[in-house]
Amino acid sequence: MKYTYFRYGLWLLSLSFLSINGLSQVINPGMMDTTDIDVKGKISIAGYVDAYFGYDFNSPRNNERPYFVSMARHNEFTVNLAYLDFRYAASRVRARFVPGFGTYINANYTTEPGALKNIIEGYGGFRPFANKQIWIDIGVFGSPYTNESAISKDHLVYSRSFAPEYVPYYLSGVKVSVPINARWSAYFYLLNGWQLIQDNNSDKSIGTQVEFRPGNRWLLNWNSYIGGEQSINRPDFRNRYFTDFYAIYNPAGKFSATACAYLGVQERVDSLSGRMSNQIWYTANLSCRYKLNNNHAISGRIEYFEDLDGVKIAPITSRLNGLTGFNSSSASLCYNYAANQNMLFRVEARHFFSNRDMYLNDKQLPATQSTMVITSMTVWF
Repeated sequence: MKYTYFRYGLWLLSLSFLSINGLSQVINPGMMDTTDIDVKGKISIAGYVDAYFGYDFNSPRNNERPYFVSMARHNEFTVNLAYLDFRYAASRVRARFVPGFGTYINANYTTEPGALKNIIEGYGGFRPFANKQIWIDIGVFGSPYTNESAISKDHLVYSRSFAPEYVPYYLSGVKVSVPINARWSAYFYLLNGWQLIQDNNSDKSIGTQVEFRPGNRWLLNWNSYIGGEQSINRPDFRNRYFTDFYAIYNPAGKFSATACAYLGVQERVDSLSGRMSNQIWYTANLSCRYKLNNNHAISGRIEYFEDLDGVKIAPITSRLNGLTGFNSSSASLCYNYAANQNMLFRVEARHFFSNRDMYLNDKQLPATQSTMVITSMTVWF
């Protein structure tokens, strides 16, 4: 009888193992990762490090250069931006996650809470139609506004112009990509707002982007934005309207150039009279590069930026001279050395000048000019 029970128990145990092998295992929902993915796409990992040393001859206090979030530290060896780039791509599904660190992140993500401060991009997307290359992505994206991003290696001059500093560097929401034909592409955005991951009001904003490639050497781009910007911090703001246009010529050629111009309009209500006014800011810039050979190049940029209504910038000198609004020009000259396809060394001299006292000199007195020199080492893989 004992042998019979033992044989019966062994049979049940064998049956249980057969059942486990024949059926999928039960997922324990108490464990953090319950995903069971059969990978049929491509997973890739990339990286980027942009280190720099900048010296501002006006010797700003706290080593913080005014008016900028990119390359904005004075007299320090530091990292502007470092990130890892994780991507997944299949025929109808894609995802990207780019966590970032550096002085750019510290300065530009101050309004974002917690771990949201470190998201450069993070989205998932799908292609709803098998026979069309239309994509719908949801999450955090790099911004299409202006011809410069936070990624310095992609630009003719190392430092960022005024233009990208006062439009979104990143957006959060839904992006729809529609390739029209070989030359035209359109993108539509439904957004939390103007450079926001965590929303600050109940309104949503709309953005558009149109790309036109008339030939192998040209790219023309037009963007727009409209959204309600009223918030606890800015109760006087109402709708914001923005449009920009930029052109890129021959980016890989011996001579390259790019130009950008934009106009922003902010509706603002006077707290005392209740009157509505439209206040503007605008800019224009031109950058060029000439390659001496495969390793060495010289580039430069000229620009003008104006925000006399103080929509985006409050002068650092206002407490001393009472000036409101901001306007300034700058000119840059940059030497570029590409040791190989994954490294770029740069030295740039940049001079700022205005017809008003927009800067503080080395004695912390109002001044019309400021000069900086910056050197950088950028590596990517």
